[in-house]
Amino acid sequence: MKKVVVGLSGGVDSSVAAYLLKAQGYEVIGLFMKNWHDDTVTISDECPWLEDSNDAMIVAEKLGIPFQTVDLSVEYKERIVDYMFDEYAKGRTPNPDVLCNREIKFDVFMKIALQLGADFVATGHYCRKGTIENKDGSETYQLLAGKDPNKDQSYFLCQLSQEQLAKTLFPIGELLKPGVRKIAAENELITADKKDSQGLCFIGKVRLPDFLQQKLKPQKGVIVEVPSTISQFDAAPSEFSSKQEELAYFSKKPSYQVTDGKVVGNHQGAHYFTKGQRKGLDVGGTKEPLFVIETDVDENVIYTGQGKTHPGLYRRTLFVSNEELHWVRTDLALQTDDSMQVLARIRYRQELQKATLYKVEGGMYVDFEEKQSAITEGQFVAWYLKDDLIGSGVIS
Repeated sequence: MKKVVVGLSGGVDSSVAAYLLKAQGYEVIGLFMKNWHDDTVTISDECPWLEDSNDAMIVAEKLGIPFQTVDLSVEYKERIVDYMFDEYAKGRTPNPDVLCNREIKFDVFMKIALQLGADFVATGHYCRKGTIENKDGSETYQLLAGKDPNKDQSYFLCQLSQEQLAKTLFPIGELLKPGVRKIAAENELITADKKDSQGLCFIGKVRLPDFLQQKLKPQKGVIVEVPSTISQFDAAPSEFSSKQEELAYFSKKPSYQVTDGKVVGNHQGAHYFTKGQRKGLDVGGTKEPLFVIETDVDENVIYTGQGKTHPGLYRRTLFVSNEELHWVRTDLALQTDDSMQVLARIRYRQELQKATLYKVEGGMYVDFEEKQSAITEGQFVAWYLKDDLIGSGVIS
């Protein structure tokens, strides 16, 4: 009998994943990951780990499977929280959920599971695993989008490797969310009607400025409103001598000066803000709401523009350096000067967008057919062939 360790989070998805695996004849063990101790920055009662671990334990008892809690808070702080502070300090916006899956669930947690003699690790993610039989008898694993278009979580797993996928199961990937809740209700699982958790992976909702202020001190600076007439990209593609020159131009990070606009307010630290952000600026009196179009952490200035259509929010091309480039499907990895047409997204829940990948010596350009709003350094871009997520990278 194959042994599976399920990451029981205290939510309905992982509860049903454990139920399905047991029904399929696996020997199932439930493990709850405790990754956070500091309740001072969490918004009360949104995601209290004590309640979640208790729910996970009750589900395990109901299913008749062994259960234990593992404390991974040291690794979580080192690999996720410290990384977040570092990225925000650089003026980038990290995605802790993608990192949590790569570094904690499918690395630290997976190693613990394998030490317990597990053949597989399973989670309650809405995605699927495909297997391609190669001619030499080896197998290539696919990370496929979940069947529920409203819940597909493949993006959050975009940094997984072939080695990790080989040992992973996604039991609910073929199901829709209402079907998952129905299974939980029919089997009297306590989590059947529990609302989905929000916020940081395993921490819950946090007050981001409060959270960041533990390391990044407030520093007063100015908010500048840039008129929509100032464009960073005036050149036409026909003006470039090569495709690479054109891609380099359209992927460059906009650079504004305070003199490009007018000072409309103050803020407590440019590193607390991210591109596309609207809330927290506390500037009134504009015809349309202000959105952050750029932050400058060196000069501590936030640049804003009026309305969702401000040209400063939009870019056509982004760059991923070789150090940050990751192929889930290593068999499809591009070589220098190769290109590939794909579908890509730069954030969870974004509709997939048509794009072309161009591999160059230092990394790879992702060139979108249509300009994208709020391309943000530090976030992940993931690319697909149909519903097969084949690679990803951190936006430079």
